[in-house]
Amino acid sequence: MLLYHFGYGPHGPARRGKRLRPQMVVRVAASEGAPLEHALDAGVAVEIFHNYSLVHDDIEDGDELRHGRPTLWSAYGVAQAINAGDAMCALSFASLTQAAEVLDRERVLAMLVVLHDAHAVMCEGQSLDLYFETARSVDLTEYHRMIACKTAELFSASCRLGAHAAGCSPEAVEDYGLLGRAYGLAFQIQDDVHGIWSPVAATGKVAGSDIARRKWTFPVSWAIAQAPSPARDAVARAYEQRRTLEPAEVERTIAALDQLGAREAARHAVAEHVAVVERHRNGELREFLLGSLDLAASIRR
Repeated sequence: MLLYHFGYGPHGPARRGKRLRPQMVVRVAASEGAPLEHALDAGVAVEIFHNYSLVHDDIEDGDELRHGRPTLWSAYGVAQAINAGDAMCALSFASLTQAAEVLDRERVLAMLVVLHDAHAVMCEGQSLDLYFETARSVDLTEYHRMIACKTAELFSASCRLGAHAAGCSPEAVEDYGLLGRAYGLAFQIQDDVHGIWSPVAATGKVAGSDIARRKWTFPVSWAIAQAPSPARDAVARAYEQRRTLEPAEVERTIAALDQLGAREAARHAVAEHVAVVERHRNGELREFLLGSLDLAASIRR
């Protein structure tokens, strides 16, 4: 099942993600002068851990597609997918402990704490995300707390792991963590936009599925925070329903978001977080992050 999820062996080739989190680990470490082998175990750990979270996330959200393929639970059943996800979690920490072969034990212990702490914070974020699915209202402050925990935390941890692997000072570790957090916030808001307006060929997920499940994304929270209007009220009414929205309701809700300018508002929000990335002292890493999702171009369109 793990081979199926990753698209390896008889289950490949498969469309895969960009490995952003392990790249962040390795690129931070390399830019600070560390040899590659000092960061590889942490990079492997982060990637496996990220995929563990995706397996459980797909189950909890009921997503049947990821990267255009049936998700693990939809292919093998919920129980088997939960078990496979748990195995990935165990393997991620086991991988990180292997760093003790090239790094001193105190540094590896600090890295284990980073990943364990990120795990706890991500669970809080997922809990908020699930709770919000039945909430009648989620303001932008609540939304930002959720994505900071669920998405931005692992990007932050990835940067901090790379800094630890390079033996950086506590101040530098914290600075890289803030960079990863800003990137993660921009990443999630842009992902929200793609989840509403991008076709399945671009995202690998069913178009409009987040709206159908009444998931609270930036465009929706922003729209409902606007002054009363027919378009704002249409979004609010849709999200007051305690059921999955019908396709026609999804279309009307997206049309109302368009009328309100929610997509443009999301791009401005992305720009605010991108500005933090643009100011970072590490030019090589900064250019990689900005180019990895073409964030700068995204906010100019």
